[in-house]
Amino acid sequence: MPTLAPSIIASDPGRYAACADEALGAGVEWLHVDVMDGHFVPNITIGPDVVEALRPVADEHGAQLDVHLMIEEPQQYVDAFAEAGADNLTVHVEACTHLHRAAQRIRAAGCNVGVALNPATPLGHLDGILPFVDLVLVMSVNPGFSGQSYIPESTAKVQRVRRQLNALGSSAHLEVDGGVAPNNAMELIRAGADVLVAGNAVFGGDQPVAQNIEALRNALTLKV
Repeated sequence: MPTLAPSIIASDPGRYAACADEALGAGVEWLHVDVMDGHFVPNITIGPDVVEALRPVADEHGAQLDVHLMIEEPQQYVDAFAEAGADNLTVHVEACTHLHRAAQRIRAAGCNVGVALNPATPLGHLDGILPFVDLVLVMSVNPGFSGQSYIPESTAKVQRVRRQLNALGSSAHLEVDGGVAPNNAMELIRAGADVLVAGNAVFGGDQPVAQNIEALRNALTLKV
């Protein structure tokens, strides 16, 4: 079964820990934490203190904290988020002048290395870095706000990244973030993704979180 990673910023900001506990209690293995600085993307979200507060909740459920740094000069903040309890630290290729240095900094801090691409960023920006990463994150919306619609062209991009990873014999995860819902989840898995970030599909609407997660799981058990 592919990994589901509920995006905590789509939940109630006053109840992050409780919402995380609810999602992880439904059996998901990762919790996705979006960090935005108001510069790289037009929104400001959370910092290391919230990651630190979520760490005990993740530990209680044996889950990973998947921290996505949508910030300028992310290498300056790697140590702070690693010390706060991040398991995965993903930086944007668009935000790093020296991407290899950022990857080395993340590895030295004891975290898994992730790199992310915005929808309009060519795959050539991954040249040379793929052998050094544990995770590639394909953004399927323009980053900054939850609740956006999936960009259909992202599916082909996921397919191309999967081919590149396979050609290298890489075991890196291929993650998709943005507009993921039951109606496109299987399409993304068929394209080669193995981790799906879901925000509104988990925390939005009137249904309980566990029921929303079950709907995503059911979508992923359809015959290919």
